[in-house]
Amino acid sequence: MENFLLALEVIFPIVVNLALGYTMKRAGIFDDTTVKKMNASVFKVFLPLLLFYNVCTTDVKTAFDAKLISYSVLSIAACFLILLIIVPRFEKDNKRRGALIQGIFRSNFIIFGMPVAMSLCNPEDIGSVSLLIAVIAPTFNVLAVITMEIFRGSKINVLQIIKGVITNPLIIASALGLIFAGLNIQIPPLLNKCISDITKITNPLALILLGASFTFGSVKGYTKELIAGLLGRLVIVPAIFLPLASALGFRGGDMVALMVLFASPAAVSSFIMAEQMDGDGALAGQLIVLGSVLSVFTVFIWILILKGLMLI
Repeated sequence: MENFLLALEVIFPIVVNLALGYTMKRAGIFDDTTVKKMNASVFKVFLPLLLFYNVCTTDVKTAFDAKLISYSVLSIAACFLILLIIVPRFEKDNKRRGALIQGIFRSNFIIFGMPVAMSLCNPEDIGSVSLLIAVIAPTFNVLAVITMEIFRGSKINVLQIIKGVITNPLIIASALGLIFAGLNIQIPPLLNKCISDITKITNPLALILLGASFTFGSVKGYTKELIAGLLGRLVIVPAIFLPLASALGFRGGDMVALMVLFASPAAVSSFIMAEQMDGDGALAGQLIVLGSVLSVFTVFIWILILKGLMLI
């Protein structure tokens, strides 16, 4: 019962924020233009500021975990390569192939996973999660661009991939945070208080906007892809990589970080990338919406399982 209540305590605020955003959009408080602009502000300002602050206030030498980072990157790369082999065998449409592969290997680790991690982790463990994000963000972006380039029928543009990585606001913020932390640069107390206050609104705002972005459109014509994508993202991927992580000795904050990495729904940005790179944006959008709704229950179950096994 204690584990159940803890899992509920973690998930309930997320559900409330998602529901609030959805209700505000339906009530006309938000319109599509407002949501789009506010999403841009979260991506370009609030999330980078949160990442910068979490990383720069972390003792990098203590928080850096080569084993955790290596396992995370290698697992994502392995998942990506396996999907490149499996998905084309049952999906013949190139646009759907790219959207489906991206929807399975690329999780919403930052927006959806960070609130879960902050609820479950001790304050000293959040730095590890932030440092992991600093590595995972470019990994996801590089593999996502490669995926979409492969299935749009054009050659992989290495310069385009590099440009996309080095101009990503999250990566820039993470790099600046690492510089501040590595050189032990202290933020002035007055400015530190301002930044700290601003970062506190980031996760609730991101979740509210995610809820406002929900559009439960028709799933007709995507049944096979949605079943494969949702099972892959929410069940199969965590069912493979979390037991393996346990066998390798990951526990506590490290296991929480891996749980939210592998069990979070598809990344919201995968829809934008699918739209801009000739992928199936409709399929990508449905994977995000349905996955975000279902993940409330699946993440809840994963927390119960890991708590029951005393892994977190």
